Parts: sequence; structure tokens; C-alpha cells
Amino acid sequence: MTIHIEDLQFKTIIGILDFERAKEQDIIVNLTIEYRYEKEFINYAEVVELIKTTCKKSKFLLIEDALSSLSTKLKKKFPLINTLNLKITKPSILPDALVAVSNIYQF
Repeated sequence: MTIHIEDLQFKTIIGILDFERAKEQDIIVNLTIEYRYEKEFINYAEVVELIKTTCKKSKFLLIEDALSSLSTKLKKKFPLINTLNLKITKPSILPDALVAVSNIYQF
């Protein structure tokens, strides 16, 4: 089975620049979770809540750190995950481009 969560948008503190530490900015999270469905399923609403809560509480400096932390937390809470494709976009950081970092995690 594959779960797709697309364009999850919320505000959080993320970034290394002074103005990024002072005020929340929008981020967009996209992810794909591959897992073996037999009798258990992964609740996508719980996945969304974990992502939002983790990002808001942690106030990451780098997107790379956010990706790493989220992948670890998701795998721990949802051990059925085999593959996680995770992408975080900062839509407002540059005036003429969307900036994003992504990674694929194999478990």
C-alpha cells in the first residue's frame, strides 16, 4: 500500500536566518509512505498530526534536520513503514522560487 499526503501546509519556525527564527513561516510537506498492509493500517491523520507537532515543537534550524527527525519519529510510531519519501518546501523564503529539500528513507 502507498499513502500520499500532499501539500500539507502550516506555519512553523524553521531556518537559520535571524528573521526565520523570529516569526513563523509557511512550509509545505509532501510525503509518500509505502507499507505492507495485511491486517493493520497506518492512520494518515496521525501521520499529519505527528509531522505538525514535531515541526512546531522542534523549531528546526535546517530542513535537513527536520527530515531526519521526522523520518525517525514516523518509523518509530509506524513500524510498518518500509519506504518514506519526504519533502519539505519553504514557499516564501525566496521571492522568485520555491525552495525544498527531500530524501527517501528505506527501512
